[in-house]
Amino acid sequence: MTGYVQILGHCFACKRPFMFNPVHVPSIPIEGVREPICGDCVELANPKRVANGLDPIVVHPDAYEAADEREVPWHD
Repeated sequence: MTGYVQILGHCFACKRPFMFNPVHVPSIPIEGVREPICGDCVELANPKRVANGLDPIVVHPDAYEAADEREVPWHD
């Protein structure tokens, strides 16, 4: 039997709660920790990133969907 995992967390940028796939959610490293970013904030950030010569954040199609539990790198 396979289970699924979806995380309820807060967007690092706007602080609003949202559901996300822990494997594919867009994130930024803050002091060595991946911090999740919601889709709305990615949409706001991408034009600014491109204007500053950076690549846009590419959102994985499953970023905000449940993950197969076998894909999640569980930590002890």
